[in-house]
Amino acid sequence: MKDLLRPDLTFHLNGRLWIEGPDDRFMGIGRLELLAKIQALGSISKAAQAMEMSYKRAWDLVNSLNQQARQPLVDTQTGGKRGGGAVVTAAGQQLVAEFEAMQARFQAFLAQETQRLSE
Repeated sequence: MKDLLRPDLTFHLNGRLWIEGPDDRFMGIGRLELLAKIQALGSISKAAQAMEMSYKRAWDLVNSLNQQARQPLVDTQTGGKRGGGAVVTAAGQQLVAEFEAMQARFQAFLAQETQRLSE
């Protein structure tokens, strides 16, 4: 590959990591961020606002995550006088940790392959 690239230019590999099911994406960077925002803010609505995303889009993503997982990743409480809320479950927190670790390994792979381009 190196012999195909101009030596006066710097190249690097880039990519994104997703986990996809048969019908829908299960996990990716955007869903990872959404889960982190829900955990921090305690609300799907507040998480959506923080990400400049519509509430419907955020709700659809949470619903997709929960439907594809063996157990709920986000628990919700409907609104009322005290308002609603959402919490990332232990299973959701495990998914976040494992996906972040997978993302780190993926970034290391990209860095290693980028190094091979410049050798």
